[in-house]
This record gives sequence, C-alpha cells and structure tokens, in this order.
Amino acid sequence: MRFSVLASGSTGNAIYVENDEHAFLVDVGLSGKKMEQLFAKIDRDMKKLSGIFVTHEHSDHIKGLGVVARKYNVPIYANEKTWQAMDGQIGKIPLDQRFVFNMEAVQSFGSLSVESFAVSHDAADPMFYVFHENGRKLVLITDTGYVSDRMKGIIRGADSFVFESNHDIGMLQMGRYPWSVKRRILSDVGHVCNEDAAVAMSEVVFEKPTQIYLSHLSKDNNMKDLARMSVTQTLQSCGIIPGEYVNIHDTDAEEPTALATV
Repeated sequence: MRFSVLASGSTGNAIYVENDEHAFLVDVGLSGKKMEQLFAKIDRDMKKLSGIFVTHEHSDHIKGLGVVARKYNVPIYANEKTWQAMDGQIGKIPLDQRFVFNMEAVQSFGSLSVESFAVSHDAADPMFYVFHENGRKLVLITDTGYVSDRMKGIIRGADSFVFESNHDIGMLQMGRYPWSVKRRILSDVGHVCNEDAAVAMSEVVFEKPTQIYLSHLSKDNNMKDLARMSVTQTLQSCGIIPGEYVNIHDTDAEEPTALATV
C-alpha cells in the first residue's frame, strides 16, 4: 500500500492511496486541472482511478469532485447524508457512479479493506477512513473538533497517520478572523489544534516505526515549523521522542508528498 497527500490545508484537500490492484482518491478539494497537475508530480494517471471516497461536503474537500468523476468515469463513495448535502454542489453524477458507503462500515476491494468512522465536524455526516492491507494500517483523520475515545480505538496502532494539526491557538485568538469563526474552529465540531492533536497521537501510536503526516494546517493560523515544533514538544512531554520510532512529516497546500509505502 502506497499513498501521497496530494494537497492539504484550508484551500483544498486530496489524498491518493494505491496498492498493486487499485488506486483511490480521498476527497477532491481542488479543480480538475490542479488535480491533473498533482497526479503528474507523483507520476500517476487519473485514468487508472478505481474510486473516490468522500469525507464530507465542505468545498475544500469536494470542489473538483464532480468534474473529475465525470471526466474519468470514476465511482464515488459517500454516505447517504453526505450525498444529500452534496446535491447541487457537484453537478449531475450518473447513477452507475453513485455508491453508498455507510458510516462505521468496511468495504473490501481485493486485498484492500477500507473502514469508515465518524468524526466531530460541522458537516452533515462527516467520516474518515482507515485503509488495511496485509496487517498494515493507514489512518486518515482531519476535520474533527476533538478525537474521541471511540476514534482512538479505531485508529490506534496504525503504521502511518495523516493527522489534523489545524491551528495554533494563540495565532487563532490574535488573528483577523471574526469571533464567530474563531468560536466555530475552537468548538467540538471545528478543528483540532497542534497540542490537542499531539496528545491524541500519543495515545494511539505503538512502539513501532510510525509515520505521522501533519495535515489540514490553517493558512492563517498555523505554520509548518510551528506545528512540527508544537507536536514534537507535546509528544516529548508524553514520553514519545520523535525520531526514535515516530517520524513527523509536513504536508502542503500546493505540493504533494512523495509516494510513501505503508
């Protein structure tokens, strides 16, 4: 199993996951043209996509969904409430490309199993995914106001995490956003801050080689260096020393990460 975080941030999100048999996207939060450019950078062909999994209906996750699905005839998987919420946002999708992926369910694609789980976000029915193959585990978890014990139980022990580290609380509080937006981000249905993300990480990593990709960083209320420093310091305070068995990686809103093997 291999993956690349094609783009991650407040302006658009998309993650590519493949094995020897299938190739998938999780979310298409950028234009079709931009998606093609990102695929070229990781030397992959969008014509070979097997499907697209949708997490929720916010525009930074579905901006290019309809265009890409229609152009490349790609099946779309989302839960019923998300399908309803996307109505009118992604254009007409042929019935033979519309598939329901229920919450807290597992679907198998050959040797690859995909598990969905609920997160806490202000969307219709937001959910993220765990990819399993041959005892290896890739977790994708962003767009949640907190990480519940139930979420931790599902994601615990992964070999690779794409984990939200959205904002620095000080930057957010002092920043230009109106208070209503700040309150939404800080709420239980908003986004997790750097320190809270790291505390959750400390409770789900096992003592084995583990890769953590810090994702969905706010353009206005975070910076890569700050997120990495905050997460590192918090993990250290929890008894985990990044570089020993846990490695921290950046993601970017414009550039894909190198294809990594899980």
